[in-house]
Amino acid sequence: MAKRLVPLLDRVLVKRLEAPKSIGGILLPESAGTKLNEGTVVSVGPGRRDKDGSLIPMGVSTGDKVLLPQYGGSEIKLGDDDYFIFRDEDLLGILKD
Repeated sequence: MAKRLVPLLDRVLVKRLEAPKSIGGILLPESAGTKLNEGTVVSVGPGRRDKDGSLIPMGVSTGDKVLLPQYGGSEIKLGDDDYFIFRDEDLLGILKD
């Protein structure tokens, strides 16, 4: 379902990585879990235009692992999964292996 959504302009569709549900064999309630600041880029828009109309390329591409800001982004639900849409400039960095 998410593959069909193409973000507009300089927006990026991200699937946030989920924190492990268990630490040391103890199951934690969902409210106690923390959000990870990492995600995987699912889809990117074409980029934005400058004053002259030239296309400014995106800084990330599909499949990149990115560092997300603690706040921001628009949460959307596609099927059973939750995704976030960020502007390219709001992403903090690309995580390399």
